[in-house]
Amino acid sequence: MHPIRCEAVVLATMDYRESDRIVTLFTLCHGKVRGLARGARKSMRRFGGALEPFARLSVELVVREGLSSLRGVDIVTVFPRIRQDLAAIGHGGYAVELVDRLLPDGAPVPRLFRLLVSYLEHLDQGGATPSDRRFFEANLLNILGYRIALDTCAGCGVDLPADSARRAGAGGTVLCAGCGRYGAPLSAETVRLLHRCLGTGRFGAVAFSPEALGEAGPLLDGAIGTHLARPLNSLAFLRQLAP
Repeated sequence: MHPIRCEAVVLATMDYRESDRIVTLFTLCHGKVRGLARGARKSMRRFGGALEPFARLSVELVVREGLSSLRGVDIVTVFPRIRQDLAAIGHGGYAVELVDRLLPDGAPVPRLFRLLVSYLEHLDQGGATPSDRRFFEANLLNILGYRIALDTCAGCGVDLPADSARRAGAGGTVLCAGCGRYGAPLSAETVRLLHRCLGTGRFGAVAFSPEALGEAGPLLDGAIGTHLARPLNSLAFLRQLAP
């Protein structure tokens, strides 16, 4: 098989044998791919310091079922300013781990690739905020087909007008006041901001108030958690950074 050249973001790496490394890549053309980088732990000439989480690369790859072969890389950017800021490191690590855990192997998702790159670029420019994290999550769920149904009760199926009372249910569901009488309330402002997240493609365009974050955060966490077999490792680091 002939190698192909493709743009990629490093999601994770793992040492393998004495000198090799297994790298999980989110590629633009082949989706998530696991590749073996032979000699990566010894050869600075072929891979240098490129094989680090959330580096953006141009990779030379022989794609195979199972484990592909990573032949070489050119660095597009390692997002150096992210690596100088703990908050940015935490949010960047969370983003790539979330994509790694939710994205199946070998499924190209160009919209998600662009979303991830845009988020990393925003973090590199100093944009590590809770609002942008929730913006990323809402759009990621939407792209992967897990969009939260904000305007329909997950219990009885009734339509929920903009001014109707809503409650948060289990697993990131939204309920009417009757079905969700024991759930946490969702204000009209929180619902409006979540809709706005899905209506704009620009990080920094949506700012949640502390009250709205307190409502939107658990809802998004619940929606994400239903698709995870185990908790994300990066969440513990993010919690340590929280004021």
